[in-house]
This record gives sequence, C-alpha cells and structure tokens, in this order.
Amino acid sequence: MAAKTKAQVVEEFSAKLTTAKAAFLADYRGMDVEEANALRNKLRVAGIEYSVVKNTLLRLAAKDTSFECLGEYMTGPTAIAIAQDDPVAPAKALTEFAKTSKFFELKAAVLEGNLLSDADIKNLADLPSREELLAKVLGSINAPVSNFVGVLAAVPRSLVQVLGAIRDQKEA
Repeated sequence: MAAKTKAQVVEEFSAKLTTAKAAFLADYRGMDVEEANALRNKLRVAGIEYSVVKNTLLRLAAKDTSFECLGEYMTGPTAIAIAQDDPVAPAKALTEFAKTSKFFELKAAVLEGNLLSDADIKNLADLPSREELLAKVLGSINAPVSNFVGVLAAVPRSLVQVLGAIRDQKEA
C-alpha cells in the first residue's frame, strides 16, 4: 500500500473515531466471505460501519482519541465496527453474530472513552434499543395525562348514570 493511501486511511479512520460513540474490535480469523458479507449487511442496516484495517494504521488513527486504549487489542486479524449514534445496536448485532459463528470473536470495545470487557459488551447488548427506551419514556410521560383524562370523563359519565337511575326510579 502506498504511503499516500496509508495516510488517507489513517485520516479517514481518525475522523470517524473522533465523532464515534463506540467502537468494537473483533477477530474474524477463519470466516469465509459469505459470513463476512452477511455480517457487513446486517451491520449496514443498523447504520454501523464495519471494516477490516491494518493494526498499525488503526493505532495511528486512534492516537489522541478516546479509542487509544484499544491499542493493546490490535493484534492479529482485526475488524472494527464503529457506531456513530446508538452503541446498543452494534453490541446486539455483534454478540448475536458471535454466538452463531465459531470463527468470529469480539476482542474489546470502547464506549464513550470507557474500555468494555466481554461481560460489559454482553450487558450492553442486553439493553433495550434507543427506540424502545424512548417509547417507554414517552409512555411514562403520557400515562398521567391519560389517567387524568379518564378521571375527567368519569365525572360526567357518573352524573349521567345517576340521573338515569333517578329517572328509572321515578318511572317505577
């Protein structure tokens, strides 16, 4: 690879890592092309970039970023998944893929500057997605309003029922 190309790769990954919320390193040794493409497609749908990059170039790109702590895990064949928005989606997709593939193994991850262990990555994958959490929050915010409307509607309904009972009593 030419020096100019290497410099472009380092610059490109450095820019991506500077704005990323999370990055996941994985060992893909032994995976065939079909498996790799299936993983790429799955991650692309979730809005996650998955790339195979040389360790030395990735170390240079991670320098002076919150992902520099991943340097010790950049050995052997390394693939990186970069999440710009939701860190839960790649954690779910990658841990699910790691369960089904005997060759794919997560090495480490960084979430907003914090190095995550395997257990931390699995815990992150068990969290609900951002959309699910937002739906729960909106449901919690909406519940008191819905209950208040129900109480207000019950007052006239009760009055109508009482008046109906009085009418029935007078008719009898």
